Amino acid sequence: MSEAKGMNLTLKVWRQKNASDKGKMVTYQVSDISPDMSFLEMFDVLNEDLLQKGEDPITFDHDCREGICGMCSMYINGKPHGPLDGTTTCQLHMRNFKDGDTIYVEPWRAKAFPVLKDLSVDRTSFDRIIQAGGFISINTGNAPDANEIPIPKDIADEAFNAATCIGCGACVAACKNASAMLFTAAKVSQLSMLPQGKAEKKKRVEAMVAQMDEEGFGACTNTGACSAECPKEISLEHIARMNRDYLNAKLTSDNV
Repeated sequence: MSEAKGMNLTLKVWRQKNASDKGKMVTYQVSDISPDMSFLEMFDVLNEDLLQKGEDPITFDHDCREGICGMCSMYINGKPHGPLDGTTTCQLHMRNFKDGDTIYVEPWRAKAFPVLKDLSVDRTSFDRIIQAGGFISINTGNAPDANEIPIPKDIADEAFNAATCIGCGACVAACKNASAMLFTAAKVSQLSMLPQGKAEKKKRVEAMVAQMDEEGFGACTNTGACSAECPKEISLEHIARMNRDYLNAKLTSDNV
């Protein structure tokens, strides 16, 4: 049996030397790309070719390459993480493209995600939102037995759904207002829905929403693009829940 023929592709990639550089799209040709390669492996091949030519390789974020860490943030042909639903860039394979295709690759576009170099952006704004309230500070003791604190399955499932957020920022990239509502709501929900997180529920949602606004993220558009492009398919219900929690917190807050 003969091996599958490799693909020849045209890549138009955003190149930007640093945060102050204007940046531009640069065209590259890659050949004999295996359909079984991941998108990041294809970029590895391109970078090896650039290094052999004495050119500066393309900077992009990556780590686990298993769809877990959320580092592989690329805007591919106008969609965060590419054409497949529920898939990170590192898990996107080249068989989803055709021989001769032209592929456009850009970094996330958001005021709160400034470009560091090429396709790499600064997402420490997400870290600061987490630091504002995405934790439990009360003493909960040692890990209890699984059945010691009964939690209804539907609530446990919803909390787990929220906890699957990997903080990649695709929701921000997909939103025309660059809103971080889905990310923030997921981090609020995964704690506030469980008994251990209820003690700080009001303080947490106030602090995290305030930090989100301070970072310069836009308002929610209510179009649902964030959930549609989320590689972990986080539900919009978490945004509705956070809005209810925030309103309740503000109506009873001491911070007035």
